[in-house]
Amino acid sequence: MELRTPPHLEAEVPAEQRLPLLEVDGLVVRYTTDAGDVSAVEDVSFSLSGGEAMGLVGESGCGKTSVALSLLRLAPENASYPSGSIRWEGVDILGMSSEEVRRLRWSEMSMVFQGAMNAWNPVYRVGHQIREAMDQHFEPRLTAVEADRRLAWLFELVGLDKVTADRYPHELSGGMRQRALIAMALSCEPKLVVADEPTTALDVIVQAQILRELKDIQTDLGLAILYISHDMAVIAQVTDILAVMYAGKLVESGPTREVFRHPRHPYTHLLLSSVPSVVGPRRPPVCLDGVPPDPLDPPSGCRFHPRCPLATRRCRQEEPPLEPVGPEHLVACWHSAEMSGMGESRLDVKVSGG
Repeated sequence: MELRTPPHLEAEVPAEQRLPLLEVDGLVVRYTTDAGDVSAVEDVSFSLSGGEAMGLVGESGCGKTSVALSLLRLAPENASYPSGSIRWEGVDILGMSSEEVRRLRWSEMSMVFQGAMNAWNPVYRVGHQIREAMDQHFEPRLTAVEADRRLAWLFELVGLDKVTADRYPHELSGGMRQRALIAMALSCEPKLVVADEPTTALDVIVQAQILRELKDIQTDLGLAILYISHDMAVIAQVTDILAVMYAGKLVESGPTREVFRHPRHPYTHLLLSSVPSVVGPRRPPVCLDGVPPDPLDPPSGCRFHPRCPLATRRCRQEEPPLEPVGPEHLVACWHSAEMSGMGESRLDVKVSGG
């Protein structure tokens, strides 16, 4: 099965010279509800180039999935975008027509949805649903023979036997359903795959296999991948760039290795310290007390200040800007200088690339 060669692989272009595939600038996402308008995402900005893997992490409800769904214009009907932009190869997705967005989905940007069982139609065989995606989005359209050949190749790529295509979703294990979802996401040769909690509800053995396969596929095909997760250990293994969200806002971003080794926001540090480690000295996980704020009534100043052990009056009154504290390392915290003296995080995992 022949694949197109990603532009960034045709010549050895240094990462810093690659043009971004995706640029999110000042994105705001709001939902209209009976209780009032909810700001799920506030002023989020990042970019992603071909071949890069980025992780977007944070607790449940922090706005990660709202960002992911907005990239493909799949957010619920009550969602609105008061400001900001999402540019795909320089064109604003938020300004595209429905037909233009439909052509973009799957053929340029695809998604591995959260919850493998709920992502499949239970009354159609898995292979039929992947062929349907190819019929709708693959250009030029494949013949029946080409589609069958491609389907077999996709299943081999994700570690499934081709006979799996003739089974219904309920006949597959959780890991098999997740692999089939990845095959569907890759079916039309996208440049970017958005993976929303791709290993949720899987046991640790299957999770490790899925992550290893995703990393290998990304390397082989030159894909860009955006991982959405609350699992810091997962993000450490598969990403080059890390962005941390809290209550709808980015609080820290930078190279994954740098953020893991030297977190400069208290929330990032506590997230890392709350994960138990199976290597190194035995230390009890640090408890992250409290709960995220009510999105209908977020606190003034820094949104993390009600839970922050370093909070001061300034934190309660003034919102910190997202500012550089190192090469490509951004932090929104009035106490980032104090955090620099706290040393490395206690999460002892293998970080991607080292």
